[in-house]
Amino acid sequence: MNKDFAIDCIGYALFAVFVVLIIPWLANYSGYDLNVYARYLVLGMAAAAVALSWGTAGILNLGQALTFGIGSYIMAMHLKLKASEAQDGGMPDFMGWTNMEELPWFWEPFQSVSFTLAAGILIPVAIASLIGGFMFRGRITGVFVAIITLSLMLAVQLWIISEQRFTGGQNGLTGLAALELFGWSVDVYGLAFYYMVAGCLLVVLTLGLLFLRSKAGLVLRAIRADPERTRFFGYDVSTYEIVAFATSAGIAGIAGMLYAMILGFASPTYMGLSLSLAFVIWAAVGGRESIVAATLGGIGVNMAEGRLSDLFFDQWTLILGVTFIVVVLFLPRGLFGLVMDLRIKLESHFTANPVFRMNTSLDKHRSETTASQREGK
Repeated sequence: MNKDFAIDCIGYALFAVFVVLIIPWLANYSGYDLNVYARYLVLGMAAAAVALSWGTAGILNLGQALTFGIGSYIMAMHLKLKASEAQDGGMPDFMGWTNMEELPWFWEPFQSVSFTLAAGILIPVAIASLIGGFMFRGRITGVFVAIITLSLMLAVQLWIISEQRFTGGQNGLTGLAALELFGWSVDVYGLAFYYMVAGCLLVVLTLGLLFLRSKAGLVLRAIRADPERTRFFGYDVSTYEIVAFATSAGIAGIAGMLYAMILGFASPTYMGLSLSLAFVIWAAVGGRESIVAATLGGIGVNMAEGRLSDLFFDQWTLILGVTFIVVVLFLPRGLFGLVMDLRIKLESHFTANPVFRMNTSLDKHRSETTASQREGK
């Protein structure tokens, strides 16, 4: 186990303690507060999705809210069908208002909770793979990727608003039923639901850390540094970029499904410009080089927004905006970069200490002596 991986594991363990023990205590195990903190965790997961593609592979996706919104609509479609079981033909109310006579064929599979949960991950992954294949096979990079992803997101948002008979239009999908899993009716204000969200987040971060520490993660970091040199060494750069892009979309899809459950509706605003840019800002504040730091950035910024809006009703957005500008100017690697710089300074200080060097030499000498003795035996 190398030093960087050990530090990642320690940071992850501290984060898990914070999520599992400290946050419920801060919320005083209250239903409303737990729901609010669960929302913060979900938004932190969305920031981690951005960090996985941006911080690891250098792919700045300004349309991350597209797959986030798709995940939320997929979950909302299932919950809306459950809430509409007593309606004629099982159709949602807004379809009756637009004179539809039967449930559209593409709505019917979402009556199954298993299909819904799988689709909430696989459909965003499939869409991202198609978009990524178009961009990365064509060697589109940099700002052009940001422009394409942003444009596609806004185009899908406008389509959802215009197709009111299928999507609920500007109002979105409201009046959702509670999700039922294995006979459990999910209460989004309960402690069990909070731990379900926390468990999903921790599983996603665990798998993300393992992915980033694998050979694929190493290749992606090489691509971020110099894609042409990586391609020269025989790696299929576009395939690795597609994998990172699609994995990020899958994480965003999971976050979107949970978000629709927490708020009780799905809206076109989930695919809006402001939310998508917010994901990027949260990742930048926490540190895009680490998915755990980006998650903390999302949680911390949203907690600060809630607190500042209570203390400074009119000025809180200005205060938050100035804070973001300061972070971008003076902490380009985010809070994670600040922590890493402090660690390097501390290590260099202790390494330069003569006592530390002498102890290190003694330990090395003892190790070599022990090894020699074993070989002699």
